[in-house]
Amino acid sequence: MKHSNISVFVPHVGCPHKCSFCDQRTISGAQSLPRGRDVMEVCEQALREVSSPQDTEIAFFGGSFTAIPRDYMLELLEAAKEYVGEGRFRGIRCSTRPDCINAEVLDLLKVFGVTAIELGAQSMKDEVLAANERGHTAQDVVNASRLIKEYGFELGLQMMTGLYKSSLADDMETARKIADLAPDTVRIYPVVVLRGTRLGQLYLSGEYSPAPFDEMVEVCADIMKLFTERGIMVIKCGLHASEFVEQDMVAGYYHPAFRELCEAAIYRSNILHTIEKELPDCRGSVTAEVSSRCISKAVGQKRANIEFFRERGLDVTIVGSETVPIYECKLRR
Repeated sequence: MKHSNISVFVPHVGCPHKCSFCDQRTISGAQSLPRGRDVMEVCEQALREVSSPQDTEIAFFGGSFTAIPRDYMLELLEAAKEYVGEGRFRGIRCSTRPDCINAEVLDLLKVFGVTAIELGAQSMKDEVLAANERGHTAQDVVNASRLIKEYGFELGLQMMTGLYKSSLADDMETARKIADLAPDTVRIYPVVVLRGTRLGQLYLSGEYSPAPFDEMVEVCADIMKLFTERGIMVIKCGLHASEFVEQDMVAGYYHPAFRELCEAAIYRSNILHTIEKELPDCRGSVTAEVSSRCISKAVGQKRANIEFFRERGLDVTIVGSETVPIYECKLRR
């Protein structure tokens, strides 16, 4: 499934809570609120540059879209609606909080051509949500997800890993509960600790201590694999590269290629498991077939996976195949 967005950031307006980790202006790089005319300018430019508008959505990200002042929300939606339809973009995507969804809001979004709604679930453990001042419960996520699907919208769920009071086992449990809600898409955001946030204060005081980076990569790899096996599209894993994040972070799991690190971990684990299962006494040279689109992911950054196997006495060659599914591998005999 193809997926691309024309992103419009609406930084921290309308959100009724300031979560422990949140600084949307730093995360998005947006410093001012867009108006309807700004949306139209972005869409006009995108229509000239995007090769397949029919596979692209106009996306309102960065805040709690359905909680912003109603007149302002309508202004943005009215501007975007003009660019949805025949020969234009596929629809409108927005992100919001689970406790800011109800039938009246969904009826309104339908009228303006919204096709997909993403919820910031973050965790499915109430104690973690409370500790990070989210202001909603796991049941709110369940209720909102069901209502969104009943209305026929595409459902996206966003989760965070490494939050204050959340263990790696808690993160995996959250992933399993999100998968059980059968969203169409997910985003995985390993926490980034930003200067000036409450989480930043907890980190600097020593009360919050993130797990090691490599352990988080392994957990996020397991989560990506879980979602993929359930047929759920992982749109994103890790924050997008940003000079604002790099200059304001004090700890956490930011890496400009975090997803690639996770995908390399998936391939490393799967190739090793396949070799141990099919060629338990193997030493020397092995050829592993992977999806032709994923050769570089299987090799790993700076050939890290090749070196991993070499240290174990295996000279692994990675080749492409048009028939091997993503993340899987097949040994060539």
